[in-house]
Amino acid sequence: MRKAWIVGIITILAFTGFGCEKELKDPDKEIKYSGPLMENKDVVTLYSDSAKLLMKLQAPVQQQFENGNIIFPDGLYIEFYDKPGQLTSTLRANYGEQQQNKNFYIVRGNVIMDNLERKQKLETEELFWDRNKDRLYTEKFVTVTTPEKVVMGHGLETNQQFFPYTFHKVTGSFYLDEE
Repeated sequence: MRKAWIVGIITILAFTGFGCEKELKDPDKEIKYSGPLMENKDVVTLYSDSAKLLMKLQAPVQQQFENGNIIFPDGLYIEFYDKPGQLTSTLRANYGEQQQNKNFYIVRGNVIMDNLERKQKLETEELFWDRNKDRLYTEKFVTVTTPEKVVMGHGLETNQQFFPYTFHKVTGSFYLDEE
């Protein structure tokens, strides 16, 4: 009788053990999450050098990803300051991207850059900004408006103070008449 109990328990354990076998999955073949690791709302970031404000970045939403890149899906607004803390220019766009490891920005959608000292305005749909080289450029259609004239063309290169600037191909230019 005792042997029958032992055989019965072993049989039940054997069926239970084989019935609960779990299939192991290869983690490399699993779908990995690629969305943002962190999302911040109403962001204000100050960049300085030797306690002097150089740049102020504002955005309604900031998303940070695993590779360190940051996206501003709802746009951004940046103010640039010279060494004494004087506001010199601004940049606004509907979308922004910061490649953290390269210190490189891409802004798209209704991009407007204003040089407040010279009263110049740049308008385009896409602008690349390399902070390490103090270089802004685009290959898209650009309009630059100054108090005296409007210049249109494809492609432009400048620095973050937006002076001097160089067009790659001017397609139109006209002087504004002051009355």
